[in-house]
Amino acid sequence: MDENPARASAAAQDLVATAAQGPITTLTLNDPAKRNALSLPMMRALTAALERVAADPQCRAVVLASTGTVFSAGHDLAELRGAPESAAQELFDTCAQLMLLIQRIPQPVIARVQGLATAAGCQLAATCDLAVAAQGASFATPGVRIGLFCSTPMVALSRAVDRKTALRMLLTGEALSAQDALVHGLVSHVVPAEQLEARAHEVAAQVASASGATVALGKRAFYAQAELPTAEAYEQMARVMTANAGLGDAQEGIGAFLDKRAPVWQHRGAAATP
Repeated sequence: MDENPARASAAAQDLVATAAQGPITTLTLNDPAKRNALSLPMMRALTAALERVAADPQCRAVVLASTGTVFSAGHDLAELRGAPESAAQELFDTCAQLMLLIQRIPQPVIARVQGLATAAGCQLAATCDLAVAAQGASFATPGVRIGLFCSTPMVALSRAVDRKTALRMLLTGEALSAQDALVHGLVSHVVPAEQLEARAHEVAAQVASASGATVALGKRAFYAQAELPTAEAYEQMARVMTANAGLGDAQEGIGAFLDKRAPVWQHRGAAATP
């Protein structure tokens, strides 16, 4: 164990590289030797990076990328081999909190997926608000093959694809190609590998071009209404739209549309509580 807190902190930061370009921040998983495994240090580093992004008023979109040929191989199984129950619980609790954080931060998070996204790596891609995948990418939840059913990845997977596709992946461990992942709703875009970085940035730029206040409100509202009964969802979202309509950016956007001019966003406003 490294007893130097500064050195340990620097090592953790090295696991996730941060690069800002205007309103877009790219967070890059940086442990290619371990195929960007979601080890406990990696998840803590990514959580810290996302918390910093969430507090940055200049950031309006996040690209989540990785180095090497694999997006993420999932959890580091070496951390689970012989681990006491308390250690395993900490690992999976940390993972759950990370996934929830991705959907709770105000900025949309766009996964940029090359190669394999497997187990918790597939969960990570499924959790992001959007996912741009290279044509050669693939997605799998093969835990059943080693006796460790992908129960936590199942949460994100089953909310992204239909039940039969989710169960096909979970029960057989069979991988989905990028094109199949697009058809079944696991990713939002598929592009040739050489276009992956540019296309992910283009999508992020498109997201970032809208009012940050409106996008943050809308993202929060989307996840709030997704699991509600239809009537309750309409009731709550009517309140959200009413609050949204009173935002300065909404009034600016409406005025710009009616005046046939480009809006000038202030990117601020109180978010409605769904």
